[in-house]
Amino acid sequence: MNGRVAMATLVVADYDAAIDWYTAALGFALLEDRPLDAGKRWVVVAPTGGTGAALLLARASGDAQGARIGDQTGGRVAFFLETDEFARDHAAMQARGVEFLEAPRHESYGTVAVFQDLYGNRWDLLERAR
Repeated sequence: MNGRVAMATLVVADYDAAIDWYTAALGFALLEDRPLDAGKRWVVVAPTGGTGAALLLARASGDAQGARIGDQTGGRVAFFLETDEFARDHAAMQARGVEFLEAPRHESYGTVAVFQDLYGNRWDLLERAR
């Protein structure tokens, strides 16, 4: 099979709040926002100019899904936002109010810092080592 992971689902509490945060705070592009049945929407965001996977923002339906908002991986880093210039993007994200949970650190695989999204999901901002 020749394929790729094209999209991952992120359970959110509100479509519009999630769109606003991902586009304003992270600078993502809104790729799709289409109405579906029963008040649902097909909402896709992705890093501007990126070539990787996109996120499907899916509003929680019911208590079980609602309980997963912000904790889809039990407190582990769930998503990895790769950059070609860590210092530039780290500073820009901080200026837009993104909350980093640690100072940048240098690991064998690259420069990284953990931040959280509006719901508390943990992300790595990562510039891979060359």
